[in-house]
Amino acid sequence: MAKFRIVHYMNQFFAGIGGEDKADLPPEVHEGVMGPGVGLQAALGDEYEIAATVICGDNYFGENLDQATDAVIEMVKQYTPDVFVAGPAFNAGRYGVACGTICKAVEERLGIPVITGMYVENPGADMFRKDVIIVETKNSAASMRQTLPTLSALIKKMANKEEILGPKEEGYLERGIRVNYFAEKRGSERAVEMLVKKLKGEPYQTDLVMPVFDRVDPAPPIKDIKKAKLAVVTSGGIVPQGNPDHIESSNATRWGKYDITGMERLSAEQFTTIHGGYDRQFAMANPNVVVPLDALRELEKAGEFGELVNYFCTTTGTGTATASAAKFGTEIGKMLVEDHVDGVLLVST
Repeated sequence: MAKFRIVHYMNQFFAGIGGEDKADLPPEVHEGVMGPGVGLQAALGDEYEIAATVICGDNYFGENLDQATDAVIEMVKQYTPDVFVAGPAFNAGRYGVACGTICKAVEERLGIPVITGMYVENPGADMFRKDVIIVETKNSAASMRQTLPTLSALIKKMANKEEILGPKEEGYLERGIRVNYFAEKRGSERAVEMLVKKLKGEPYQTDLVMPVFDRVDPAPPIKDIKKAKLAVVTSGGIVPQGNPDHIESSNATRWGKYDITGMERLSAEQFTTIHGGYDRQFAMANPNVVVPLDALRELEKAGEFGELVNYFCTTTGTGTATASAAKFGTEIGKMLVEDHVDGVLLVST
């Protein structure tokens, strides 16, 4: 009896090729099993075969999205798999975005069932949970052994074209998909039961989980702008040449802090932009159009505000998950409070 064929995608780290030093690795394909594929193959059993492993560096994929996706699609196509699996990526942001991107592309272009795995706060989870099935994992690869049974069970169902039940039954992230079903009790009975449990302080499960909207109270106005210490924070991707902190051009999982002590303006020889969501030519020629250090120095000298803090903070906003953005804001805000900053200029692009 022929075995079900699986193609497995992973990044350079999980493939055992290297870390950040190998993050620029272009896509390549290897016959058989590599890295976490060994454990996955064992969990799947003899009726399933990981025919090939496709590898791509996180930086290469993020910076060459279209080319990398096209190349991986061609590699997957060679093996005509029954199921395509990526990751799991756990809480690795760049890896998660790559897994989600390539899963969606394989499903749409090749019509092959796809699956991946991520921690709920991975940026890729927010971006792709409506498009592909994402097995819910913990935040690190230390939970690989707990993840593989759930992942392998769903792969088997996909290969055998069996019905996949809801996220709670199968262990994947909510996708926001509604389906009709016949409940044992009518809606009015369930509603009364939920109300009674809520009044008693007992746990209950609503039929329709509502979204939670974050509300932030506005900060009080600056009392005296003439004495205020100000800072610049941008999502416009302005970084030193070479992008030393490897901030992604989209779907950012990190931010940077860069010194501007003694600088009257940002020089194009020293700074550039890595943002993937706008025409960068003007910002590359003159970074001050995004981080207006030149104008701020003039205002500072004119006494329009007290002083400018000696650094600016930067990331990219394109496609960045809300959870990541909130994390950046909390980290940057804590630092600014410790540096006695009175106000922040959040410059737009």
